[in-house]
Amino acid sequence: MENQNSPKPFMNPYLAGFLLGLVLLASFVIVGRGLGASGAARDAMVATVINVAPEYAEKSIYYEPYVAAGESPIRSWLVFLALGVIIGGFISGASSNRLGFKMERGPRISGPTRAFLAVAGGLLFGLGAQFGRGCTSGAALSGMAVLSTGGILTMMTIFGTGYLIAYFFRKLWI
Repeated sequence: MENQNSPKPFMNPYLAGFLLGLVLLASFVIVGRGLGASGAARDAMVATVINVAPEYAEKSIYYEPYVAAGESPIRSWLVFLALGVIIGGFISGASSNRLGFKMERGPRISGPTRAFLAVAGGLLFGLGAQFGRGCTSGAALSGMAVLSTGGILTMMTIFGTGYLIAYFFRKLWI
């Protein structure tokens, strides 16, 4: 007999991938664009700069188009997408008894080192998303959905780099 407090099993990965594909298809049909998460972070940052330093934003080459548009960047559909992901993840975790705060790490890495590496990796990925004019989900998933050569190369590069770097850091997790 299964304990009511034990976590429910994960969703079948093939079903989850199929459902993600349907979400991506719906995004193209409804909004006319693919999915991407870095745009939400950019829009939140731009809205913050406009509200905190409006004079600077008006004179900046980067921020001026957002100021001239007259509408708050925080009202972007990408911001609502990101909020939906956060709320949906919370609901999913709560409904499957997996909600909690913990930091997973290997036996050979300390908690602070793991936290530092996670933050550093996130910052590098965010910087790369700005240089690449989009995040991995936008470049890889949406790019591959429209059979973009750039999207396919992006996905191959992401996974290839991940496997190469994992080789050097594996001792921290084993």
